[in-house]
Amino acid sequence: MLQIDWPWVLLLLPLPLAVYYGLPVQEAGREAALRVPFIDDFRYSQQPGQRRLTLRLLTLLSLLAWCLVVLAASRPQWLGDIISINISGRDLMIAVDLSDSMRAKDFEINGVPVNRLNATKSVATAFIENRRGDRLGLILFGSRAYLQAPLTFDTKIINQLLLEAAIGLAGERTAIGDAIGLALKRLDVRPQGTQVLILMTDGANTAGEVTPIKAAQLAAQRGLKIYTIGIGGDDVAQRSWFGLRSPNRAAQLDEKTLREIARLTGGRYFRAHDTQDLAEIYALLDELEPLDKDEQSFRPTSALFYWPLALALVLAAVVSLLRVRR
Repeated sequence: MLQIDWPWVLLLLPLPLAVYYGLPVQEAGREAALRVPFIDDFRYSQQPGQRRLTLRLLTLLSLLAWCLVVLAASRPQWLGDIISINISGRDLMIAVDLSDSMRAKDFEINGVPVNRLNATKSVATAFIENRRGDRLGLILFGSRAYLQAPLTFDTKIINQLLLEAAIGLAGERTAIGDAIGLALKRLDVRPQGTQVLILMTDGANTAGEVTPIKAAQLAAQRGLKIYTIGIGGDDVAQRSWFGLRSPNRAAQLDEKTLREIARLTGGRYFRAHDTQDLAEIYALLDELEPLDKDEQSFRPTSALFYWPLALALVLAAVVSLLRVRR
């Protein structure tokens, strides 16, 4: 159906008539006539009847253009059919580690070795698409934590921003505590019991202002449930001048801290050795955080102001051409 968002603007429609009849008529000044010997060269080419017809046409087109401008200013909109969606009432924040250790290529996708971040992207996108009805947000963290996307129902933009994330974008180290603190700041406006954070990292906390355990204790007080995912194989492959050298077991995942974070907040810890583990983890998270059956509806709207505005510009151009010809 058609809807006028600002109907009060239509009160301006009779404004040209009010100006025409309301303002006093200006009297013609008594100026000396210009006398020239060739008076026929200065006469109108149109007959009096044609001039009156042209004047009426110009007046009609001008009034029509004015009506179209006023109609465009009233914001006409087209309302679509009512669309119902299921709303879970949960706010789900996803925090992804972009530290330098995520470059390790210990995952495979279709038999092709990929680094940990690309493996996370390939599986997380499917999980995000299945969270229709939840508000999702995205945090990227390294040496510092940054809010890449605030809470939104638009899962497509969350996926796009995740796919655009690059290793080292937030620094080379890992600030797990700061990522949790930032999630608390963005999720604190919602009632307790509706907030979920999925924290994905492949290392230990090596940066940040807040320790992970302290941040987890604050999260527990605020009702934020954290699911931690440890990413990476048992050994960490590192680059060298001769390709991938022997694994460095010193750079191991801090599973003890991640388990403690999950325990303090009522969540769970998962370990992802490969893409299959990641897929199973996300499937399990769908079961742990089921969608509620609350239903909300909305009507999509499309702006239509540009149609009358474009037609008014065309009429204004026609009026200008006719006046030039006169």
